[in-house]
Amino acid sequence: MYHLDDCRKFYKGKRVLVTGHTGFKGTWLCQILTMAGAAVTGYALEPPTDPAVFRMLGMGEPVRGRGAAGGPDADAPLGTLDSVIGDIRDRAHLQQIFDRVQPELVFHLAAQPIVRDSYKDPVYTYETNVMGTVNLLECVRHTPSVKSVLNVTTDKVYENREWEYGYRETDPLDGYDPYSNSKSCSELVTHSYQKSFFQDRDCAISTARAGNVIGGGDFANDRIIPDCVRAMAAGKAIGVRNPYSTRPFQHVMEPLFAYLEIAQRQYEDRSKEGYYNVGPDDCDCVTTGELVTMFCELWGGDARWENQAENGPHEANFLKLDCSKLKHTFGWRPRYHIREALELTVEWSKAYLDGQDVQAVMERQIRAF
Repeated sequence: MYHLDDCRKFYKGKRVLVTGHTGFKGTWLCQILTMAGAAVTGYALEPPTDPAVFRMLGMGEPVRGRGAAGGPDADAPLGTLDSVIGDIRDRAHLQQIFDRVQPELVFHLAAQPIVRDSYKDPVYTYETNVMGTVNLLECVRHTPSVKSVLNVTTDKVYENREWEYGYRETDPLDGYDPYSNSKSCSELVTHSYQKSFFQDRDCAISTARAGNVIGGGDFANDRIIPDCVRAMAAGKAIGVRNPYSTRPFQHVMEPLFAYLEIAQRQYEDRSKEGYYNVGPDDCDCVTTGELVTMFCELWGGDARWENQAENGPHEANFLKLDCSKLKHTFGWRPRYHIREALELTVEWSKAYLDGQDVQAVMERQIRAF
């Protein structure tokens, strides 16, 4: 199983560029990379939420060291994070950063990630998710130092027919809503660039299609776990829009460590590049109502939820992933069941609401993983 010590052996001293580093997943990824001793450059807009876990960890400093003194990681390599605020739609600026940093590995997470927001502003969603990917790959094309690229998309890229089996990487791409469709386009752009420009170059390119992630520090709107935490903070019942929708929920560390392994393994052996689903096993694909019921049990007190089904924009009712390819290629397995993932999320969220050191909680959870 791939873990932090594996990361340290490979990523220590590596120049890594992460787009979307100010977001929820991007912040967790940068925390892991800096703990592993990497020299990380982040490129993203200002944090998309307020509060933001990125700010809580002090990651906005010009060049930030991992900085934890003492404790289990006292002798670990110290990585750095150079945070650059920029728009993925601005290719000229992005190229300047590539030219300065000369990254060896690139993780592309920058995106407009909210389904309901994509209905409100489809043009911005397509500009960011499609042309942002084009811009990123153009910069890679003109930067010979890059040896490994991973474009992070979503489980929603597939043509969803509400089937009960998990979608495989060979199933048709065709997201329904503007967000999902734009990420399908991002996949196709990546495939085209890989075949058109990188066949004769020493640079491996893959995409990773991850399920719904949960974990401490997600403050986005229209996501169920952030809604749960906000309701707990306000002493209110949790409102659930789609209690009967099945989703592949997983802790945020599950896909992040999978991304790190894919990027490393294809760096070392280009035959490993490809398209990979990253999601939980079938036993952990639960309905939103089951997820929230579990959350309330773990939170305790008078935590409760109520059905607030509404006639909002279309969202898929049933979605699962078949992760056989990732398991077969890398020997990967999910680490946590859904209840364990929720326990970690509740632990972090309660620490945040109690004013505790959330970075210490995050580092402890990463080491434990």
